[in-house]
Amino acid sequence: MKKFVKPLLAALLVTTTAAATTMAFAQQAPKPEQVIKWRQSVYQVLAWNNGRIKASVDGTYNKDEVIRAANAIAAIANSGLGALYPAGTETGKGWRETTVKPELFTEQAKAGEAAKKFITEANELAKVAATGDAGAVKVAFGKLGQTCKGCHDDFRKKD
Repeated sequence: MKKFVKPLLAALLVTTTAAATTMAFAQQAPKPEQVIKWRQSVYQVLAWNNGRIKASVDGTYNKDEVIRAANAIAAIANSGLGALYPAGTETGKGWRETTVKPELFTEQAKAGEAAKKFITEANELAKVAATGDAGAVKVAFGKLGQTCKGCHDDFRKKD
C-alpha cells in the first residue's frame, strides 16, 4: 500500500499545481463592459432593497422585511464598491450605457467622502432596523436616501 501512496501524492501535487497555474492565467482583468455590468447590477439590487424598505415604511410595516433589506444594503455598502469604478469604465456599455459622470474619476476625494457617508448611513439603517422601531427606520432611511441623492447629483448623468 505504501508503494502507491508516494506516487499518488506526487501526482496529486503535480495536478494541483497545474490547476492552480491554469487558474492564475485565467484570472485576467475583466473587460470594462463586464465591470460596468457588475456596477449596474449592484445598483439594481440596492434599488430593489430600497423599494422593499420604502414599501414597508409607507405601508404596513414588516420588521423582518426591513431588517433583511437593510442588512443587504449595508453588506453591499461595505463590500468595496469603489472597485467597480476602475479607469477605463468612465464611458461604455454594460447592460446599457453607463450614467457615471467623468467627475467621479477626477474628484476622487469628493467621491470617497460620498462613499463614506453612504457606508455610515447604511450601517446605521441596519442597526436601527434591528430595533423594529418604524419611526426610527423612516428617519434612518431618509438619511440614507440623502446620501444616494447627493452622489447622484454629483456623479450621475441624468437619464
